[in-house]
Order: sequence, then C-alpha cells, then structure tokens
Amino acid sequence: MTPTTETMVGIGGAAESTDMVLNIGPQHPSTHGVLRLRLVLDGERITSAEPVIGYMHRGAEKLFEARDYRQIIMLANRHDWLSAFSNELGVVLAVERMLGMEVPERAVWTRTLLAELNRMLNHLMFLGSYPLELGGITPMFYAFQERETLQNVMEEVSGGRVHYMFNRVGGLKEDLPAGWAARARAAVAAVRSRIGRFDDLVLGNEIFRGRTRGVGVLSPEAVHAYGVSGPIGRASGVDFDLRRDEPYLAYGELRDVLKVVTRQEGDCLARFECLLEQTHNSMDLADACLDRIAELPPGPINQRLPKVLKAPEGHTYAWTENPLGINGYYLVSKGEKTPYRLKLRSASYNNIQALIELLPGTLVSDMVAILGSMFFVVGDIDK
Repeated sequence: MTPTTETMVGIGGAAESTDMVLNIGPQHPSTHGVLRLRLVLDGERITSAEPVIGYMHRGAEKLFEARDYRQIIMLANRHDWLSAFSNELGVVLAVERMLGMEVPERAVWTRTLLAELNRMLNHLMFLGSYPLELGGITPMFYAFQERETLQNVMEEVSGGRVHYMFNRVGGLKEDLPAGWAARARAAVAAVRSRIGRFDDLVLGNEIFRGRTRGVGVLSPEAVHAYGVSGPIGRASGVDFDLRRDEPYLAYGELRDVLKVVTRQEGDCLARFECLLEQTHNSMDLADACLDRIAELPPGPINQRLPKVLKAPEGHTYAWTENPLGINGYYLVSKGEKTPYRLKLRSASYNNIQALIELLPGTLVSDMVAILGSMFFVVGDIDK
C-alpha cells in the first residue's frame, strides 16, 4: 500500500485583504430576469460593480431593416413589455414625420389617453414589485388588482393585454368601441379611490423607509453624465420631461394638468415617491383626455394609406417620454418600403449604467434595494 501524506495549508491573515468577485445573475433571485451584475466585494461592502448585459439581445434594430413600416410596429412594442403602447408611438411618430403626415385630432387625443393609461400600468407594476423585493408581499396583490382594472379597458379597445398593436402610421387601428369612454373613466376612478393604499402600506411603513431613505443616492451630475431620464432622473432633481419641454401629441394643450414630479434627495425612497406621484398625475391627464374626446365631433381616427408605404429619402429622430424615461428612434430612409436604419435609444439602457456609480461603497444588503429602485426592464436594455 502506497503511503499518503496530508499537508495542512493555512492562509492566515492573507484572506482578509483578498477581494471576492461575486456574480449576481443572470438567473439570480435578486436580479430582474437575465441581468448580470459582477460585483467586487471587500467583506460586505461593494468596491466595484459592472452590469453585464446582452443575455436577452434579439437584434431588434437589425430586424427593423427587414420589415416594412407597418410591420416594425410589432417589433417596437416588445423591448419594454410594460410600455408597449408607448413604444409603438415613437415609431409611428418618426414615420409620420418623414412622410409629413398630419394625424386626425381624434387620433391625437386618443393616443395621449392610451399613453397615460399605459404609463399607469407600467408604474403600478413597479409600485407592487419593489416592496416585494424588500420583503412586503401585500402591495403586489393590490398593484395587480389595479392593473387588472386598467388592463380590461386596454384589452377591450385594442384586443391585446400586453402587446397592444393599436397604433398605425397615420393614426390608430380603429375608433373607440361604443361606451368605452365611460368604462375607461370608471376604471380610472376605481384606481384613484384605492391608490392611497400605497401611501399607507408602503410609504407609511417604517421598515420600507429604513431600507430606502438615504440609500443609493444618485447625484444630478451622474444623471447628466449617464443620460439617466424618467422618474429616476427627476428623483435626483433633474427637472426634465419631454411632455412639457418638447410637447408632442396633445401634451401642449395639457400644460395646466401635467405635473412634472421631482425630488431632490435622489435616493431609493425618492424614486419610489416620484413613481407613485406620477401615477396620480397620469390619472388626471387621462380624465382630461376623456373630457376632450367627449367634446370632439365624429371624425376619422386614421389616415388612408397607400397599399405600399414608402418613406421619402432622409432621416429623422423622434423621442417620447416613455414611462421609464426617454425613448428615441433615429430613422434613416433610402426611399424604400423598409427602413435603411432604425436606431433605438431606450430608457433602461442608459439608466442601468448608473449602477456603476451607485453600488460601490454600499453594502451587499442594500444592493437589492438599489437595484429594484432603478425600475428597468431587461428587454429594454438588451433590445
């Protein structure tokens, strides 16, 4: 029998100064889907963080080049699956601008209404899921109750629950169903009557406030440096909203109703407060749109298009204030029925870069609170 030798190796105090590399994701319970975070830790404190993206990359921008202007709407509404209507909107606005096309007034106001309903649906998902990530399950049930109320009217008007496919170049697919406006108004009123639960259950919860106040502070300088936009940027005091600053659709006529919600703290709590208060304002905007639509005389909801739609040669950039931030489409046309190039500037792609600034210096236990407060959709990052 061959003799064996056992050797004891001790590392002593050398381990204390050794950094540990920790991968969060791409299928980790603490991350949203397939986002991966590469963290370098010194004990329990994060020294550096790198978001590693691309696990959901579908090549949407390249696929745009192989679809005509009617078909690309289907591709566009999928990158941020919580904001499908708003995604469609940016594409059709870009194509209409290239064509020099005027959209009927009825379509303009209806688009504005549906965009605000879609904004509420997006925000409600995060208003429920963020407390869930911090250990509170009840707000998620309430958020889905409100979402179902609004989803019912969106499904009735468009036929879709997630990917609405209701926008068309020149307007909307069809006019509103008979009696739909009254049902939409009732749905908004129902959500308004119950939205106070989030003030009581979440903002009034001392554990939630303890986990979020002063945590993950994002400076205005970092907001500008990384191109952060939407509620996350406004929570850091950057007062910018395209609906007010470069009005599109009917927002120019809604200046008295539109309220740009800002905070100065820039922490996780401020981001949640901006999201909740923005939901309140979207209800006011939806009611104002319903009032205006009721006053409009009967008329077309879209423009008649040729059988083969070709945009003239040129280029344009159309950006909108999506629920998660600035969403832009840079369209280049060579005069064919398909785009020569369509570049997508998504909100989540820029917003998530700020984690490089936010996470270093924080504890691992605060990483989940910071990550959840960034309110992103992974498909919107990877495209």
